[in-house]
Amino acid sequence: MPWIVSDELWARIEPLLPVVPRRADHPGRRRLDDRKVLSGILLYTGIPWEFLPQELGFGSGMTCWRRLRDWNDAGVWQRLHESLPAELNAAGALDWSRAVIDGSDVRAMKGGPKTGRSPVDRARTGSKHHLITEAHGIPLAVSLTGGNRNDVTQLMPLIEAVPPVRGRRGRPRRRPVSLYADRGYDHDKYRRQVRAVGITPVIARRGTGHGSGLGIHRWVVEQSFALPHWFRRLRIRWEIRDDIHEAFLVLGCALICRRRLKSSP
Repeated sequence: MPWIVSDELWARIEPLLPVVPRRADHPGRRRLDDRKVLSGILLYTGIPWEFLPQELGFGSGMTCWRRLRDWNDAGVWQRLHESLPAELNAAGALDWSRAVIDGSDVRAMKGGPKTGRSPVDRARTGSKHHLITEAHGIPLAVSLTGGNRNDVTQLMPLIEAVPPVRGRRGRPRRRPVSLYADRGYDHDKYRRQVRAVGITPVIARRGTGHGSGLGIHRWVVEQSFALPHWFRRLRIRWEIRDDIHEAFLVLGCALICRRRLKSSP
């Protein structure tokens, strides 16, 4: 269905999918076409998987769920996300002069791993998305933790998770010149760690008045959070299994990169 999975998107994803050979002795029912199942995955809106309409021809909800799980285990979504910044870098669309990091709380309706009592949601069970972007808000790396985890605990893991970005002559790029963050990251210990990897930390300090001017640079990460949170499955965590929610999270970041690539000159 081109209205769900375009030819361009399918051309990117198909080479990343693992090949599943059909058994010769007991072949059983023919495996549903991967492109149709991908359409079902992208169509999924947070309803129970068993309610996914089979009339569309995308297979049952559990078929889509299992294929999403298997492709996530095979690293398909991560490789898709890592391939797009290289194209953006080649097009000159990445700005390495600074990166921005932040966290965003989401409610976890069914609990599960990587959830906790959220201090910003009346102690309801929640999770937290952590994101690092380049200067324009293009996602470089993302992670998932419980809602009770402090943002600063993901500072160094996110920096280390930025993959080597090719696309230009010379060595692949992994580190921005500077890193902007809000008061939640105000710890001298972590400032030293950031400097140790060759990045200048620009972090707002607690106890100082607002109006430091950092907001004119940090707003891009809020925009990057808003884009995947338009998808109901990411605005609210419906999945009990954390790996399934993480699969959607990484896929959402990949789709944001793809949109930026299509709109870049």
